[in-house]
Amino acid sequence: MSGYHHKLLRVDLNNRQVKAQDLDPELTDKFVGGAGVAAKILYEETKADTEPLSPENVFIAMTGPFTGTKVPSSGRHHIVARSPLTGIFGEANVGGSWGVMLKKAGYDGVVVTGKADKPVYVAISEDKAEIRDAAEIWGQDAEESAKWLKAQTSKKAAAAVIGQAGERLAPIAGVPHIGTLTRAAARTGLGAVMGSKNLKALVAVGDGAAPVADPEGLAESVKKLLKHITTATETFGKYGTGGGAENYEKLGNFPLKNWKQGRWPGVSKINGVVLHDTVLTGRKGCWGCPIACGRHIKITEGPYAGLEGAGPEYETMGTMGGECLVEDLEAICKANDLCNRYGLDTISAGATIAFAMEAFERGLITTEDTGGVELTWGSGEALVAMVEKMGKREGIGELMSQGSKAMAEALGRNAIEFAVHVKGLEPSAHDPRRFFSQALSYGTSGRGACHNASWSHPYELAMNMPEIGIAEPQDAYQVEGKAAFTATFQNLMCVQDCAVLCRFTQIGKAVTVNDVVEWMSLVTGKNWDVDSLMKVGERTFNLKRLYNTRVGVSRKDDFLPPRFMTLNREGEELTNQLPPMGRLLSDYYKHRGWSEEGIPTPQTISDLGIA
Repeated sequence: MSGYHHKLLRVDLNNRQVKAQDLDPELTDKFVGGAGVAAKILYEETKADTEPLSPENVFIAMTGPFTGTKVPSSGRHHIVARSPLTGIFGEANVGGSWGVMLKKAGYDGVVVTGKADKPVYVAISEDKAEIRDAAEIWGQDAEESAKWLKAQTSKKAAAAVIGQAGERLAPIAGVPHIGTLTRAAARTGLGAVMGSKNLKALVAVGDGAAPVADPEGLAESVKKLLKHITTATETFGKYGTGGGAENYEKLGNFPLKNWKQGRWPGVSKINGVVLHDTVLTGRKGCWGCPIACGRHIKITEGPYAGLEGAGPEYETMGTMGGECLVEDLEAICKANDLCNRYGLDTISAGATIAFAMEAFERGLITTEDTGGVELTWGSGEALVAMVEKMGKREGIGELMSQGSKAMAEALGRNAIEFAVHVKGLEPSAHDPRRFFSQALSYGTSGRGACHNASWSHPYELAMNMPEIGIAEPQDAYQVEGKAAFTATFQNLMCVQDCAVLCRFTQIGKAVTVNDVVEWMSLVTGKNWDVDSLMKVGERTFNLKRLYNTRVGVSRKDDFLPPRFMTLNREGEELTNQLPPMGRLLSDYYKHRGWSEEGIPTPQTISDLGIA
């Protein structure tokens, strides 16, 4: 197929060697690219007992056939390794320009093994790829390091670079990607995997073209849709992902006070519209994106005056705002900036701070533990102070940087009752008690509580997708048929993560599945249809599950935490309901062709051609 250079870059840190390797065409045939190919490599090259922070863990960054082409919002790639936060399949999808630069340099992906004996970075270009010394920037934050790395390589380069949190092996450390803008591969602690390998950064730059089978046909197809995409996503682009925060609070989908409060007027002070009207100075888009949902902010007054850079997105407003009841938008902006610099996942960081605030309220931790910080609900000062401590892994921040599950286990005394996570991963800012497909996807996704694993809740509100059998929105609390509904969207999201394509192209039906099929055919030169592409998604989802069952995951791990199963939200006009996970899981396993314990059967594995 076209769409690929058919070349991986292999980085052996043990022996300080870098070499190109042919990308097996059977891999791209079955898994296309991105998450699918990366999952296959991780499954084949690690074992059940491979420790996440050991040299034997494999760190993989994979583009897809769409990356770097004219396909809108395709400036993305996928990173994969065994997660130090959850111990299971770890993955993060990220935009910006790094994946495009890698593709332009002539590679489809990078696979890193081993551990360097001292801090290094890998410089990748069309001319060569080499391992270089990074001692000068070890200990510096991601933004400072990126400036130095660009000075050493190229102003056009993009750097996947860890901050101090990744260097210090914080299990909630992400990988900031800094090129034309800052984006983060934040979830599941993959920044700590880089830190464990003494790998400060992967820097890519190139001027080559991404291979496309029919470039003229693709250009014409995209041109027909561009105006529609821009119009359909206009409001979303104007106000960013946080533009819908107030509506989500009204729906009962916004997290409040560690997921136990029903209503909160404070959302009116921290949402995307307020950010737009106060500190926003401009919009930024990932490479090739007509939506430009990225926020660029500047604060000129108050305790955070002088702060300028990437602004908070919806998930950060939800976890650092709603979950902590912080209605100080500028404090949230500061905490977000610190996470970008230290390299922390804002979702896990905010959720863990909310958990710590409840522990403080219950007397399980005191100011003696927090270094004098009053961890009270709504305190913007406490929010910022805790992010600092987590980034530096100082004091209680050393424990908090391990996430809420580890913190709850360390505190004991029933703290696990209010630690909100699935398989160790804190949920994104969407309530599974409002959308049952969200509940089911949180329980069964490859990496834990992840709304992006299905992105199904808009289709329980208003949207439809007839091409994949969703003719009309499904009732959020409907149990019958929820398994098939959820699995269908999980498969579709895997398709997007293999291609690789941004979720936000679905907003307002800007891009349909039929469009994706047409683009895939034009890029690769292979005739795709909806069924064959959805089969790639199903195969990839099941492979992630096989990886997890190999390390011990089963039905016992697919349930939601106590707060989601037993505590219903109360408040005016709320309709939230407790999800019946036992029934949902049984229906889901049957639909997937898994055993009652949640393990793909030999027949399913054979039918999908995974074996």
